[in-house]
Amino acid sequence: MNSPSKFSVPKGLCQGSRREFLWQMGAGFAGLALTSMLDQDGFFTRHAYGSNPQPNEVSPLSPLAARSAQFPTKAKSCIFLFMYGGPSQMDLFDYKPELQKRDGQTVQMEIRRGDVKPSKLLASKRKFVQSGKAGSWCSDALPHLSRQMDKLAVIKSLYQDSFAHGSAMLQMNSGRVIQGYPSLGSWLGYGLGTLNRDLPGYVVMLDPRGGPISGAANWSSGFMPAAFQGTLFRSSGQPILNLNSASGMTAEMQRHMIGTANALNAEHLASRPGYSELQARIASYELAFQLQTTAPEALDLAQESEATKEMYGLNDPKTDHPLAFGPAPFGRQCLIARRLVERGVRFIQIYHGGGHQQQNWDAHNGVEENLKIHCPEIDKPIAALLTDLEQRGLLEETVVVWGGEFGRQPVLQGGDGRDHNPKGFTYFLAGGGVKSGTSFGETDELGHEAVVDRHHIRDLHATILSLMGLDHRKLTYFYGGLDQKLTGVVEAEVIKGILA
Repeated sequence: MNSPSKFSVPKGLCQGSRREFLWQMGAGFAGLALTSMLDQDGFFTRHAYGSNPQPNEVSPLSPLAARSAQFPTKAKSCIFLFMYGGPSQMDLFDYKPELQKRDGQTVQMEIRRGDVKPSKLLASKRKFVQSGKAGSWCSDALPHLSRQMDKLAVIKSLYQDSFAHGSAMLQMNSGRVIQGYPSLGSWLGYGLGTLNRDLPGYVVMLDPRGGPISGAANWSSGFMPAAFQGTLFRSSGQPILNLNSASGMTAEMQRHMIGTANALNAEHLASRPGYSELQARIASYELAFQLQTTAPEALDLAQESEATKEMYGLNDPKTDHPLAFGPAPFGRQCLIARRLVERGVRFIQIYHGGGHQQQNWDAHNGVEENLKIHCPEIDKPIAALLTDLEQRGLLEETVVVWGGEFGRQPVLQGGDGRDHNPKGFTYFLAGGGVKSGTSFGETDELGHEAVVDRHHIRDLHATILSLMGLDHRKLTYFYGGLDQKLTGVVEAEVIKGILA
């Protein structure tokens, strides 16, 4: 077990005391017998809630109440722009002159795990320029974003464990390749609560073409209370389906009904303190009532100026490719994300890309076609988001994260495609506490594998938590006999080279 952390168990909620002491001390056959008895007694099915390093605690009836960070930090919110499918780093940010020189040469290279075979190198057809005062590399596939490079910290040396989309996405979101673990947004909600109790603390928006292959497990709260899971928002029309009353009840009638139901639920909960589903239901009734007015207002882009809408690409036409949407859908989501940050939402995740292969960033069937579909969809909106946040004084309070589940290979697949590559890929961060204008780490000369300042994605998670004022070693949740952490049991490291 980890040493006791400042995130301790609140009074009255599975304190454990003697049981936890016995669990820690049990060993050998005695420990096995003890384990069996504790299991029969329900020890392993109970939940513990993290408390703040300050005296305040996580309340079972208000689990998302705002809590102070563990240490001072500028950032209050995080926007995670998830590029589903795995964008090609050597065609966007990771310029490789050697790959350009050796285009068409045959090399022995591991493509999938243990699958080493002769493959032809595929140079990028993009033109790269060094942009900004720092001279960071960016390709002509992202002309608007290239003018924002001085705001970014680009990490070029990340790696992770899975070659498959589903498990790789789960690991990128929850730190594990299997379902059942809390996602990053859930950990932030657990550690910090929300700044606006009339809106969800954790919002997810999907691409109109569909959601990620591993589904809702990517924004699940796992073994944490259900109140910490992500809430799906639609970017047009009614933000949350079935939100308004269909029975014609007045607001006063609804308020009375919800108050009565919650009073009964609270009485029932008093004898069942570990029943998170009931706690979440009480919180959700309250939130649903408030959302009838707050959600439509937060998503009402009619309040924005025409200049702002134009900056985000909301008036831009679709491109002529049948799979392309143009920048308007993603731009609308980015603008909504800014509005949610203004209103105190803690974590917003936007998925770009849906469906299969060329409908997302999965460039098996042609990397050039893939870039031409998706880069114009995100380029103008992300540049606008960074500019807009900065102009409103919100960028220093917001961590913006960009990347996918992995990168792509430097070798040819099919006619003009690139296969998955978890051994070396690129992310960028911007905003609160990030060292702007930074290029950190390197892949090898062909862009295949991280070799300089290599960092597993558990280190990226530790860094995001740190930027939000949370220590990944101390943010724990007792479950299954262990102090669980987002970063897992392998020691993680904050990537200090990208911190201001």
